[in-house]
Amino acid sequence: MGIYLNPGNIGFWKSVRSEIYVDKTGLIACTNKVINTEEQCVCVSRPRRFGKSMALKMLAAYYSRGCDSADLFKGFKIESNETFQEHLNQYNVLFLNMQQFLIRAKNEDVTEYLEQEILEELQEEYGELLKGQNKGLAAALRKIYAKTEMQFIFLIDEWDCVMRERQESETMQKQYLDFLRDLLKDQSYVALAYMTGILPVKKYGQHSALNMLWEYSMTDQFIYEEYTGFTEDEVKGLCEKYDMDFVQVSNWYDGYRFRQFQHIYNPRSVVAAMKSHVLSNYWTSTETYEALKVYMEMDFDGLRSDIVQMLGGNRVKVNTLSFQNDMRNFEVKDDVLTLLIHLGYLGYDAETKEAFIPNKEIIGEFENAMSVSGWSKVMQVLKASEKLLEDTLRGDADSVARALDQAHTEVASILTYNDENSLGCAIGLAYYSARKDYRIIRELPTGRRFADVVFLPLPSVNKPALVVELKYNKTADTAIQQIKSRQYTQTLEDYVGEIVIVGINYDKDTIVKPHSCVIERLTK
Repeated sequence: MGIYLNPGNIGFWKSVRSEIYVDKTGLIACTNKVINTEEQCVCVSRPRRFGKSMALKMLAAYYSRGCDSADLFKGFKIESNETFQEHLNQYNVLFLNMQQFLIRAKNEDVTEYLEQEILEELQEEYGELLKGQNKGLAAALRKIYAKTEMQFIFLIDEWDCVMRERQESETMQKQYLDFLRDLLKDQSYVALAYMTGILPVKKYGQHSALNMLWEYSMTDQFIYEEYTGFTEDEVKGLCEKYDMDFVQVSNWYDGYRFRQFQHIYNPRSVVAAMKSHVLSNYWTSTETYEALKVYMEMDFDGLRSDIVQMLGGNRVKVNTLSFQNDMRNFEVKDDVLTLLIHLGYLGYDAETKEAFIPNKEIIGEFENAMSVSGWSKVMQVLKASEKLLEDTLRGDADSVARALDQAHTEVASILTYNDENSLGCAIGLAYYSARKDYRIIRELPTGRRFADVVFLPLPSVNKPALVVELKYNKTADTAIQQIKSRQYTQTLEDYVGEIVIVGINYDKDTIVKPHSCVIERLTK
């Protein structure tokens, strides 16, 4: 067992011995499928603290020669897979954490330092075969394979740290990409390469290549969706075991959407919440909000408006294709939004190509970033939202209308009303504080169209539900009648109790008091 060569199974052993371990061994079946195929080089990127390193430790335990890991996988999903025995502990594994090499290299060239470290271990294991060999790592691996016919599996963690932490050095970045290409592309000694990081592969003209890699990122995880975070069923199981309310946990940590798995949860936060029995900001607390603040303040036309719309509960269209997959070169607002998707600050729907703020934990991070930067008008609206909710629950329609007028005045320079959808965004901002007690649903299906905004009280919250209908250049009474005639309240099947129905109209031709409001109370 070596440091880099065949590191053994102790890392995975520690994972399964932890108080909370969620079985993600099904990932091994995915990697087994691509061994020694045209798809054998894989790059999976996702946000920090989303289980990337744990997955690599699991793969190292499964593939590494020199250890017997059969008992370690007993009872887990992969054990029943038909490929389990075929590949178990059958390969030379090289486990490379690029972050460690970058730190330890200091002023040395990182790839030269890496090659020196790995070659020392290879010399210990294959010294007789490598006598007189001094042409680098790829040449040594070719020689070992030629003499032994034993292939290697490459597990590379933090593969993109050079791109993230040496942003100013394009020379180093290009050299690093060339090194990876030479090491992995069209080499007979490679059975599988599995790389993880936060960013997809950097684009550099012909250097965009690492074109042997099949990429899976937060804009589309494809077959790796289930292993990106915790699934809804996995979180439900944890909530039952740890006596936590699933709806509240979902409100805090759900929100990452993929084609098949529509509910993916932040694993770090869920585990921390289960162990502490407290819902709080766990994932975001591992990095200062200053990182988010820098990107929010970038001066791209439309960026502020998009962020405000997402704060109000809207989704925004994003073209993710122009992003250069680095943290420095931005041409348009979509590049910034795409980076925030990869960093985990935004969710993304690959089907609709829309971005959104995924959950309560992340929206709190946006609020923190805004509170110390030039978002004072938006912050005023958010701070006033608690009184607006109180006025709504008291049925004070005049006060609600005045508050909405004021909120519109504050954000008018950022967000322009032009239809009911933009009005809905402003309403979402105005009722921002309701998120702590309510699950807010935009366009709840009602059978005959949608209710514009529904506020469902979270478990243990003793407040009525709210159904809000919005109109643009009509009347608030029309909105109320629509709620009643289309029986929107009947769709709240699992809710029993008082319901406040709210009709809001915005009249663009009325300058002094453009908003009008009607509030009624019903019992379901």
